[in-house]
Amino acid sequence: MQQGKRLASLEMELAAAKHEGFVGKYTPETNGTHSRKKPLIVIGIMSSFGRKNYRDAVRKSWLPTGSMLKKLEEEKGIVVRFIVGRSANRGDTFDREIDDENRSTKDFLILDDHIESDEELPKKTKSFFANAAETFDAAFYAKVNDDIYINVDTLSAMLETHWDKPRVYIGCMKSGEVFSDSTHKWYEPDWWKFGDGKSYFRHASGEMFVISRAVAQFISINRSLLRTYAHDDVSVGSWMIGLAVKHVNEAKLCCSSWPSGAMCSAL
Repeated sequence: MQQGKRLASLEMELAAAKHEGFVGKYTPETNGTHSRKKPLIVIGIMSSFGRKNYRDAVRKSWLPTGSMLKKLEEEKGIVVRFIVGRSANRGDTFDREIDDENRSTKDFLILDDHIESDEELPKKTKSFFANAAETFDAAFYAKVNDDIYINVDTLSAMLETHWDKPRVYIGCMKSGEVFSDSTHKWYEPDWWKFGDGKSYFRHASGEMFVISRAVAQFISINRSLLRTYAHDDVSVGSWMIGLAVKHVNEAKLCCSSWPSGAMCSAL
């Protein structure tokens, strides 16, 4: 009953947000007088060519396969997909290997509008949120790296506490130095835009973070206007800081450690 009230409240908030640009193309499918049950969350695991061993490690550790994957979606409302773009040489061996693997596992969301490249992860993350919002009518969407373990039950319980926040951005919030040295691992070509102090604004760490549907819809609508920087976590954080979005600093999403009750950890 309480969840139903929260869902109704969320739908009202989304309707009110139409005039603010927080609305996408998705229309919930209906069957007679009943709407299809919406997923709680869509989790996008960022993967790429040549990383099947990482995907297999995820499948062996926390992501169910086959009928159990479908059961996770239907009973817990948790949709999980590996996110991979296309090869610059469309239809080559890389593309065929991913297509073959997906035919076997059925756990991919392939981004046909994105060319796979390590340097283009920020654009890939943007494409994932945009495509996921148009494909799945979920309450939340999460980006996670493919070397991270997730406790889906703990994650689900945490998300239940945020049903009343239609525009929310949840993660292990951090800041840090902006590196202007082009030889540094975390070099930012647009370092000068961050001011003389050269310190990033507060943003969620890139291992894993969550946004609500209204925010994902905003990204979908405005994807061509949203600027990306060298890193996907900074890019998403830059979009959030200019919006009426609730930032939630969730220590249990600090995946580099494994504190009591944590939701994620490095594999």
